[in-house]
Amino acid sequence: MANEYGFELPKVRAVARYIPISPQKARLVVNQIRGMRALDALELLRFMPQRAAKPVAKVLASAIANADHNEGLDTEALYISRIFVDDGPRRRWRRFGARGRWKPIIRRTCHITVELEERLE
Repeated sequence: MANEYGFELPKVRAVARYIPISPQKARLVVNQIRGMRALDALELLRFMPQRAAKPVAKVLASAIANADHNEGLDTEALYISRIFVDDGPRRRWRRFGARGRWKPIIRRTCHITVELEERLE
């Protein structure tokens, strides 16, 4: 899709798969940084207390490095155009209960995807 200048800006993408955090908890962190400048979002993630902030920061840092190294984009002009969390596979674990029963524990995983674009100003 072309922009108002008549050409398409390059998108840079990074994906982290099989992160052992529930998608619901990761989405709480991702929703905080959606649409921000990439370097500002990375700085914000450093000070967030949530456990999901560290893997999200690693994916974002990887996307910034991809933009700088592979595409040669200016890291100061990058912003998060798309970021989302998908469900990964679920692992069923067991906890033994009374009278020979067992109670399932579902260990959830998630896939985190970040897309960056360069903002022309």
